[in-house]
Amino acid sequence: MKNSTMIRPTLLALALSCAFPVLAQSNADVLTELRALRDRVAELENKLKAAEAKAPAAGQWGMTPEQARELNRITVKAEALEDSRDAAGLRSLKISGYMDPTFIYNKNQNRSGFQFLNAVGDDGYNYDNSYFGAAVIDFQKETESGTRWRLTLAPNRGVGAVFDGQSPVHEASVSVPLGSLQRRLIAGQIPDWSGYEYLQPTLNKLITHNLLFDFTLPTAYTGVGMEITEGKWIIKSMLANMNASKKASGNNTPVLTYRVDYSRGEYQGFGFAGVHGKAANFADPNGVDSRLDLFEVDGYFIRGDWTLQGQLSFGSQKKAAIAPDPVSGDLRNARWTGVSALAAYKFTPRFEGTVRADYLKNDKNGGGLLGYTGYWDPANGSLSDNRNGIGVDPTLDCVTDATIAECNRGANRSAFTLGLSYLFDLNTTFKVEYRLDRANLPVFANVKDGTYKKSNSLFGASVLVSF
Repeated sequence: MKNSTMIRPTLLALALSCAFPVLAQSNADVLTELRALRDRVAELENKLKAAEAKAPAAGQWGMTPEQARELNRITVKAEALEDSRDAAGLRSLKISGYMDPTFIYNKNQNRSGFQFLNAVGDDGYNYDNSYFGAAVIDFQKETESGTRWRLTLAPNRGVGAVFDGQSPVHEASVSVPLGSLQRRLIAGQIPDWSGYEYLQPTLNKLITHNLLFDFTLPTAYTGVGMEITEGKWIIKSMLANMNASKKASGNNTPVLTYRVDYSRGEYQGFGFAGVHGKAANFADPNGVDSRLDLFEVDGYFIRGDWTLQGQLSFGSQKKAAIAPDPVSGDLRNARWTGVSALAAYKFTPRFEGTVRADYLKNDKNGGGLLGYTGYWDPANGSLSDNRNGIGVDPTLDCVTDATIAECNRGANRSAFTLGLSYLFDLNTTFKVEYRLDRANLPVFANVKDGTYKKSNSLFGASVLVSF
C-alpha cells in the first residue's frame, strides 16, 4: 500500500490545483471533475494491485522483490503516458521539416546573394528562383482506421505561393481507405507528381530543377481522386483544378490527371503521368481556359554508387502560342517536347557528384510553354521572357513585318548542370552547382548593358538541414 499512499496525495493536489482557477464553475461541474479524478485514482490503484499480484517470487527471473516492484511501477507509468498521448491526439503523428538557405549568382541578371523565404509571388516563378531557399514543416497523422491526413506549410516557397501568390500551404490532403488500405480516396491540394525530380530539396541531388520540371509540368492539383496499390504498381488519378484553388467565372471544366509507377525490382523502375482538360491560358486576353494535353514518361536505375534517371515529355495547349497568326491575328497552338537525363556517382558514402543535361524544343508558333505565354507585344518590344529564355528573338523588328519566319519562331532551350553534395551528418547536406543555360536565339537579357545573349551562367550553393 506504500505505492497507493504516494499516488493519493499527488492526485489530490492535482485535483485541488485544477479546482481553484475555475471558481466561476458551478458546484455540479466541480463535483463532476472530482468524481472523474477519483475514478482515475481507483483505476490506477487497481492496475497497481493487479501488477503486484502478478509480481514474481523472490529470485524468479533473476529479480529481487524490490526490482519486481520497480518494474511494476515503470509499467504503470508507461501506460499512463500512453493514455495521455492518445488523449492529446499524438498517436501516429509525425512531424518533419527542413530549411535550405541558398546563395545564387546569375551572370546576365547581374545578381548575387542569398535567397531564403523570399516571396515567389513578387518575383514570379523562374529557373533561378523556384522552390529552394525555403523553411518547411510537415505534419502527418494516421488514424486507427488507416485514414491519413497531411498538412505541409512552406511560407512564400510552396506551390500555394506559386499559383495563389500568398498562400503558405504547400500540401493539404487526406487519404481515406475504401475497404482496403490498397484502395484509397484522395482529396485536397496535392503538388504535381510528374517527372523524375521531386520538388523538395531533401529528395534532389542538385539545387535547381531541370527544364522540364520548371517549364512543362503543372504546379499542383486541387480536387478528388483515387490511389490504388496493386503489387509493384501504384496508380493515382484525380479530377481537379490545375494550378488553382478555385475556378474563375466562365471556367467550368476540370482536368484529368494521373500517375502510374512500376517498381521492376530493387534497383529500377519507371512511371508515366499525364494531364488532359482545360487550364489557364495566359495568351487569351479574356482569360478563358483552353485545352491542354501533357504526357511524360520517366525512369530510374539506382545501384551501388550509381544513380541514373531520365524523362521524356510532350505537351500542347490550344491557342496558347506566344506569336499569333501574323495575318489574321488569331491565337495559335503551343506545342513542345523535351528530354532530361541525370547521372550521379558517390565518390565516398558522403561525397557525391551529379551531372544533368536538358533539352527543350519550343520553336512552334513563337514558342509557348506551360504558364509561359502571352508575351507577344512587338510594338512595345516585348517578344519573350528574357529571364528564362523563352519566346521570339527580342532583337527583331516584328512591327514592320510580322510575317517573316523569325518572328514566328520560338527559342529551343538547353541546360547543362554540374553539382557536388556532401553529407556532413545525418541531418545536414552541403550542395554546390554550376549551371549553363543556352538557347538557339539571343533570348537572355544582359541587364547591365541591355543586350541579349544566347547563354547564361548560374552558380548556386546551399546548406540543407532536415529532421
